[in-house]
Amino acid sequence: MQVSVETTSGLNRKITIQVPEEKIQEKIASRLKALSRQVKIDGFRPGKVPQGVIKKRYGQQVREEVLSELIQSSFYDAVRDEQLRPAGAPEIKAHKIEEGQGLEYEANFEVMPEFVPMPLETLEVKRFVSEVTEVDVDAMVERLREQRKTWREVERPAAEGDRVLISFEGWLGEESFTNGRVESFPVVLGSKQMIPGFEEKLIGTEAGAKLDFELEFPADYPGEKMAGKTGHFSIDVLKIEESVLPELDAEFIKSFGVEDGSLTAFRDDIRGNMEREMRRALQARTKRSVMDALFSANAITLPNVLIKDELESLLAPYRESAQKRQQSLDEPKLREQLGPLAQRRVALALILGKLIEAHNVSVNPARVRAAVEDLALSYEDSEAVVRWYYGEKGRLQEVENLVMEDQIVDLVLEKARVTEEHIGFHELVQAANSSSSQA
Repeated sequence: MQVSVETTSGLNRKITIQVPEEKIQEKIASRLKALSRQVKIDGFRPGKVPQGVIKKRYGQQVREEVLSELIQSSFYDAVRDEQLRPAGAPEIKAHKIEEGQGLEYEANFEVMPEFVPMPLETLEVKRFVSEVTEVDVDAMVERLREQRKTWREVERPAAEGDRVLISFEGWLGEESFTNGRVESFPVVLGSKQMIPGFEEKLIGTEAGAKLDFELEFPADYPGEKMAGKTGHFSIDVLKIEESVLPELDAEFIKSFGVEDGSLTAFRDDIRGNMEREMRRALQARTKRSVMDALFSANAITLPNVLIKDELESLLAPYRESAQKRQQSLDEPKLREQLGPLAQRRVALALILGKLIEAHNVSVNPARVRAAVEDLALSYEDSEAVVRWYYGEKGRLQEVENLVMEDQIVDLVLEKARVTEEHIGFHELVQAANSSSSQA
């Protein structure tokens, strides 16, 4: 077998491989001989079919199978011998495949980049710290009361925070985009559930009022037919309701699983949950700081094939969501938006791989167990969740990967120049939720 390697550009390589006809014929003969013991042909006893008959009937098919296998095996033998690391599957172009010519083909592919990560001691990263204060606990108690609020009808003008029950219809020109009148529709004033300006029109109205007005739909409104258009609305105000918060009594507290119904135990339980949430958010924010530093410090030429694969992975949930909602998807625009994220993920995967290799990092089983148990806390039967994760190796793989990333973060924090930055609990959680919704 003859092999020649050419660098076509950057990470792109072209290997030209030649396999002599003798080797091909040797494999074909072996395959045909095995076939002669298996096939049944009329007029011949099993195992007694002449080789000439076997070759005439199966020769072309066997040659194609042998050539396909030789291309695969010779390619991987060549990249191993030439010490190349393909980043993805090669693009094969055959030059000679006819009988008597031997086999000659070229394989075009990208290789993994070779680089040495910047020393961790040169990195500057932030470690974020926070605390859950009594004020934070107070705010969470009020939030829980808000979630359990009820509504009471009032005879006064509607104000911010009230719920207004309306019947309405909307038109674009002569066409009703609401498909007729929508009856008994609740609108909480200030919730921004309606298009800009709609809820403001209801402030100050009373039960029995009738409204007619025009509003422009936002340019990015999900319904393409209405985006940027002016709609006409006809509204009947049916009822005004104000919110009523539940009393902070034993009955309310017990409904959250605090058996003794005491306010002290309730606040302690809330604080414990908030501190768990805080630790996760701090870990994520500090991890982001570390990843930002690694990404900025290591400029790498990335294989396009890996970026393409990562981009497909990022696009998948958007396609699935659009299909479920029966909506169109501007894929070229989305590819452009997700492109930088795909490049970042590929680069970080390569950087982390190098650091794992350079520092001989192996996943810590105790940390994996702790991570699984922490995840299981969100479920009623936490022990069953832990057993589920450990019931199959594949289920544990994702947790192990996350733990490995956390171990690299710890390694960076140990060696880099670290500064601490305090962040309030509310701001921390709000930022964490925002990052989750964008992911």
